[in-house]
Amino acid sequence: MNESTMLLTLLIKGIIIGLAASIPLGPIGVICVQRTINKGKISGFLSGLGAATADTIFAAIAGFSLSFIISFLEERQTIIEIIGGIVVVFLGLRIFQTNPISQLKRHKRQKNNLLEDFMSVLLLTGTNPLAVFFFIALFATAGVISHEQSIWVNLIALVGVFLGATLWWYVLTTTVNYFRRHFRLKQLWWINKISGAIIFILGVLAIVNVIQRLLF
Repeated sequence: MNESTMLLTLLIKGIIIGLAASIPLGPIGVICVQRTINKGKISGFLSGLGAATADTIFAAIAGFSLSFIISFLEERQTIIEIIGGIVVVFLGLRIFQTNPISQLKRHKRQKNNLLEDFMSVLLLTGTNPLAVFFFIALFATAGVISHEQSIWVNLIALVGVFLGATLWWYVLTTTVNYFRRHFRLKQLWWINKISGAIIFILGVLAIVNVIQRLLF
């Protein structure tokens, strides 16, 4: 296998790993869908881009075996998971209580804070340290990153992870935005209630899971 073919293979494998890590719709996916419906495609996509960036950082930690960071996350895994669960619970409550009519009026009067949309999901995704070990498993299975390869070759795989994750969030938010025009205000009200409730429940389940692990 020549070098160009190897690099292309690594890039494709990275894209597949990025897609595999992003497609499962947890609270992050629900938040991106809700923001796309309520605030528009750019808001939803940049929120997803925040998740893609966080996933790529986790992939880099896993791929380059930054053992001191992995040890730090392992030692503080419980507290990080609890903080993440609490943040998800409060986000769910906030979305549940949001009035789509007043929200739409507010967004017409002022520009969306797109940086806040990006950073909020970046930080929220960062509260899931288990993602590092998920990427370690994916890399080991796919045989993507090797310590025998140069750092620049391994970076190609990480670029693929970012592109794969970004591709998923683009497809998701574009699809949701296409159907967005068909929603009425009453439907938006219900979407806020349902998505807020789902996010709240996922946050509670995450906290309960940590407590069960500590007790048993």
